[in-house]
Amino acid sequence: MAPAKVRGGGSVCQARRAGGRAIIGSVSGERGVMRIAIIGAGHVGGTLGRRWATAKDARHTVVFGLRPGDVPDAQLDEFIEGSGGAARAAPVLDAARGAEAVVFATPWKATKEAVQSAGSLAGKIVIDCTNPFAPGLTGLDVPDGGSAAEAVASWAPGARVVKAFNTTGFNIMANPVFPEGPATMFYCGDDASAKRAVHGLAAELGFEPIDAGPLSRARVLESMALLWVSLAMGGVSGGMELGRDIAFRLARRKSTA
Repeated sequence: MAPAKVRGGGSVCQARRAGGRAIIGSVSGERGVMRIAIIGAGHVGGTLGRRWATAKDARHTVVFGLRPGDVPDAQLDEFIEGSGGAARAAPVLDAARGAEAVVFATPWKATKEAVQSAGSLAGKIVIDCTNPFAPGLTGLDVPDGGSAAEAVASWAPGARVVKAFNTTGFNIMANPVFPEGPATMFYCGDDASAKRAVHGLAAELGFEPIDAGPLSRARVLESMALLWVSLAMGGVSGGMELGRDIAFRLARRKSTA
């Protein structure tokens, strides 16, 4: 099978056309087609893109934005080639230009350059999945009181930034169902309509989406991510090692009123 390549460097799968503006996922459970760009085709970006492109109720069009020198791994390449046009690869600028939602799933140190290479993101939904971990998981590598999501918002003027898909591992994004029920996906942002869209996208994956409030709460979600990694890989931080098959779940007690 011939590998998929970035436009300009060979053939790529052609994107499926979606007429007009798409109807996107919402809190009410409505489903529809959305044009999504995934910047960062590692484990997280690859998993999210594959799942959204094959969602049962809404097969979204997904474009993986690749930076110069990036090459999709064999599994992602095979998925793109066999997606029937639901997914393709393109340079970052091209991927972001045609998208309604742009997902950043890049290493934190590469995120500023990735955002800037995406061109104007004004008016678009930007989903920040990044985590600014300090070396050795000793904390978060952001100014006191700040967050990665707020930094992304400052690099993308006019974008409707939502923090999401950062508090668990890619294996849980592939299957968030547990015996106790679905894992919780917390998200936060300042734009209500963008948060409704992200709520729908999380629900399509099988998560229980929970609105955690304004974008300033991203600093809390990024700390939760640090806790998840510390618990999953306890040997790194000296704590208990529980393995990667763990997730946060919001428990509710039934009201007796």
